[in-house]
Amino acid sequence: MNDRNAYIILNLLNGIGHAKVKSLLERFGSVENIFAQSQASLATASGIGAKLAEQIAGWQNFVNLEHELEFAVKGGVSIITLADDNYPAILKEIYDPPLCLYVRGVLPEFGSKAIAVVGSRRVSNYGRKMARHLSESLGYAHWTVVSGLAYGVDAIAHQACLDAGGITVAVLGSGLARIHPQDHIPLARDIIKQGGAVISEFPMDFPASRQSFPRRNRIVSGLCRSTLVIEAGLKSGALITANCALEQGRSVFAVPGQADNPQAKGCNKLIRDGAVLTEDIEDIINEFEFQPDLFDVETPIAQQATIDLDQLNENERKVVEALQTDSLSLDELANITAINAGTLMSVMMKLEIEQVVSQLPGKIYSL
Repeated sequence: MNDRNAYIILNLLNGIGHAKVKSLLERFGSVENIFAQSQASLATASGIGAKLAEQIAGWQNFVNLEHELEFAVKGGVSIITLADDNYPAILKEIYDPPLCLYVRGVLPEFGSKAIAVVGSRRVSNYGRKMARHLSESLGYAHWTVVSGLAYGVDAIAHQACLDAGGITVAVLGSGLARIHPQDHIPLARDIIKQGGAVISEFPMDFPASRQSFPRRNRIVSGLCRSTLVIEAGLKSGALITANCALEQGRSVFAVPGQADNPQAKGCNKLIRDGAVLTEDIEDIINEFEFQPDLFDVETPIAQQATIDLDQLNENERKVVEALQTDSLSLDELANITAINAGTLMSVMMKLEIEQVVSQLPGKIYSL
């Protein structure tokens, strides 16, 4: 047995996580060597009682490795273990990294420009607006958005990032053969189709439960250097994710909310406790601008001032051409370009993020 299969088996067994595996490794040296031990020997490891020792020694009676591997292949899923070189390095930094990651799609690089975006399932209109605005901005700026595919803020964040042409990753609280909620299966497909990934630490057919979602949250935050919270109650899963981020030594950003909205109390508390008050993407970018690896490649945030019209779409070219001779207000741009107000706002936001245009006092735009 190799280390890779050993990790997959341990992940399939009930009651065995990173802490138990760490204890076994300290006692027996390698994950492969764990399965060379007798039941009596296994039981001598700290935290491993007779029941777990029985499961490990007689693992063939409890799990079907061949079936799991075949199931993953048929589902187009790759399994990455702690023994594999392509296991995300950033995830190894947390206290209890998952033994395995089941991946459908392509894992991006998780550097400074990966951010977890989380929030309430019962999101208000204000929260919906802010989730869309910030996630779309992050997508335009080529940040990877990581979230949990849940109702509310999670789904909005994934979709807004996709709409901006960005890459997003969904971390599930269930196995990849049991995507939850099922309403979001089309969204999961779009995430994969656009170059992102849907991932889980749980075996293929593992059902979602109240216990699995809090475990999922540590991965959402663990894959990112920062976590953005958009609406969260004081006992919400989003706040759990934020606390995971703080425990992992990561930055936390929070959108301030209305004082009389229970779904805003978690964010407001985070801000009181030191989270970065976030109203726009600039609040996030400014926090990271002195980190050496943030702009190590050319991005829309750090490109040269020369404007290549061939790289712009039709609406963007209309705006740039209108601004060639003078600074203009949004209403003036709408009249000159004949672009409807909703579309024009999105165009201006993208051009501003890419530093093609800048907004002056009085909402006047110039190149």
